[in-house]
Amino acid sequence: MSSRSPEEFRLGASPYDRGSGRGEEPEDPYELLRRARRLTADGHPSAGSAWERAATALWRAGGSLTPGDHADALDATALACRGRARQAAAPLFSRAADLHERSGQHGKALVSRAGALLGVPEPGAAVRAGLGELGERATALHTFGRATAAETATVLLLRCRARADLLDTGPDPVAEAAALRAELARLVSFVAPHRANPAALGVLTEARTLLGRVTAPDDPAAALVQLRTAMADHHAGGRPWPAAESVLLLTGLLRATGARQEAAALLRTALGATASGVCRADRARLCLALARTPAGVPGRPAGDEQVSLLGEAVRHADSVAGDGRLSVLARLALGIALAERGRWRQASAVLREALSGLAEAEAGDSDDVGDSYGHGHEAARVRAGAWLAFCALGLGEPGRAAREFARVAAEVRRWDDLRHGAALSELTARALGAAGSPEKAARAHERAADLWRLAGDHTAAARSLRARARQVRKAWGAAAAEVVEAEARREAGRARPGDGGGPPGARAWLRGLPEPYGPPGRYQVDVYGEVGGAGTGPLGPRRREEQGVTRVQGCV
Repeated sequence: MSSRSPEEFRLGASPYDRGSGRGEEPEDPYELLRRARRLTADGHPSAGSAWERAATALWRAGGSLTPGDHADALDATALACRGRARQAAAPLFSRAADLHERSGQHGKALVSRAGALLGVPEPGAAVRAGLGELGERATALHTFGRATAAETATVLLLRCRARADLLDTGPDPVAEAAALRAELARLVSFVAPHRANPAALGVLTEARTLLGRVTAPDDPAAALVQLRTAMADHHAGGRPWPAAESVLLLTGLLRATGARQEAAALLRTALGATASGVCRADRARLCLALARTPAGVPGRPAGDEQVSLLGEAVRHADSVAGDGRLSVLARLALGIALAERGRWRQASAVLREALSGLAEAEAGDSDDVGDSYGHGHEAARVRAGAWLAFCALGLGEPGRAAREFARVAAEVRRWDDLRHGAALSELTARALGAAGSPEKAARAHERAADLWRLAGDHTAAARSLRARARQVRKAWGAAAAEVVEAEARREAGRARPGDGGGPPGARAWLRGLPEPYGPPGRYQVDVYGEVGGAGTGPLGPRRREEQGVTRVQGCV
């Protein structure tokens, strides 16, 4: 069979990289073909680009790919589809399955068909049922020696992955998670005796990683064991590239359990290991996770290094075709880091880029995956706008700061947690006061006091009223101010223990805004490798719309 045009293998794949650990680049097309086969057998992340180069060289030499090689190339290309290019994965897997069947590779065909089912944007019950049927067929083929243990285990793993993605949508996620853990444990027992085979060892690593993810919310200690074992399995296979998903999950869990220094060290090791072997989306996520290390933790990046890490995350995220969310997160983190260091103009430019990218991501989602990311977009828009306002204050432009704060305050007032709207209204009022507009500042302080009162924080409401009184004095005189001061005293008298416990200062309030695209559902993982917990945010329970399942494209 003549090979298809090399263009077929370029959907979503990263450009070919001659990175370290790969040896001298061969020029002979048949040597390139052998190399692509070897990388595929090893499960190397760059197998897709290796097939692209081999196909191009063969095509130019007048050669051809066999149906089996063509199928492996399509599989590798589909696996490399990230961002919005993921929608191309399903047809690539389907075509690969047909070619595997023609080559007599029935186990591989089932793996490709499972990949095609899992490649839809939002897999549901029908996909899960289809994967269940493929799992039964794979098990039957293995019984009769027509599918390898690795092929059978891969189909079963993909079925488990679909179940994991749907855990938070069922009536009893905890019970469903327990059943899935039992299924994954059986899968580990099935494939472990075949670990001498590199493909089987790869499946074993992924199965333990998924088991760790599903275990983390209910038994963090057991999850740590699974994730550490998964990383040990990966290294035992002699693979020079880091197991990015295992690293992110393990370090996310270590941060959650207080072992932050160990988490930072593991992330540094992963980033330093054969960088060319990590797909760009994963490298961006590793950079973001390390830059996220809390202050005071040994191994935390210093100021300049943190900015450098976030700049690298932006570059890698931008190279992931169509995944605007990852780019938005990276730019947002970089803009905030620059703002925290007083680099106002640079921060403002980056934050504006984040808002522009966010608008593009929202427009793309309206044509792609619908509204499933809508609330994450809103949180990103609010966070970027609030920090942009903070930068305007630093640049001595309180009028512009007030407009930005007012815009995001209006957006968050409908959130369940009224404290965010109250705090942003208060920041709006302060900026208006600094801009010399006491009448407007007084009205903004009044809005803030009303929201604090509705949120049940009478101490904060009294604080806003005292600030309102100062602006009223400037605008309308002492008599009017005394009326407001009396109201502030009455409000303070209603205070209860625990009122007014919010973080002081503008920076602290801005840091406490909900994070974009997270936290995800209880059994899902976010871009930083953190598994969702009880659905609480930095200022208390998350609003309901933030607790839905959130899958960042390119992640688990």
